[in-house]
Amino acid sequence: MNQFKFLFSVFCLTLLLSCGNKEKKKSNSAFDTKSETVATDTSINTVEITASDAMQFNTKKIVVQADKKVKLTLTHTGKMAKNVMGHNFVLLKKGVDLVAFGNKASTAVDSEYIPDDGDDVIAHTKLIGGGESTTIEFDAPEPGTYDFLCSFPGHFAIMKGKFIVE
Repeated sequence: MNQFKFLFSVFCLTLLLSCGNKEKKKSNSAFDTKSETVATDTSINTVEITASDAMQFNTKKIVVQADKKVKLTLTHTGKMAKNVMGHNFVLLKKGVDLVAFGNKASTAVDSEYIPDDGDDVIAHTKLIGGGESTTIEFDAPEPGTYDFLCSFPGHFAIMKGKFIVE
């Protein structure tokens, strides 16, 4: 019985110490590299997103406020050239089939993998290679959830996420 009390006491003490008043480390950037990017500026939705040679965006979720401009910066953190591992950011209109768009985009070589008709796209960056960065500005669409992706051939299967307008 004493052993049970001792183990219980150690467990409670560990629990108490782990819930202590630890100061949370606050990021000074406009994005969280774990799973969600949230625009933090109150006058404009400022979003920073990165893409790597490992064919990954640093986020799968971007949240912005409605009725404000969006200033989005895409940075390619890798080293590979854009003809080998190019990345862009493409925001699709509601209801657009991501796979169908990705397949159509893969044939649009002359327009940096953005289909010429433009009917499915709200906004997009130019295609960039390793070490490059690009910024675009656009009006936030109406509240709702939209898909975003990289339209470089084959990337949309992995490099995609949700763009949420609140």
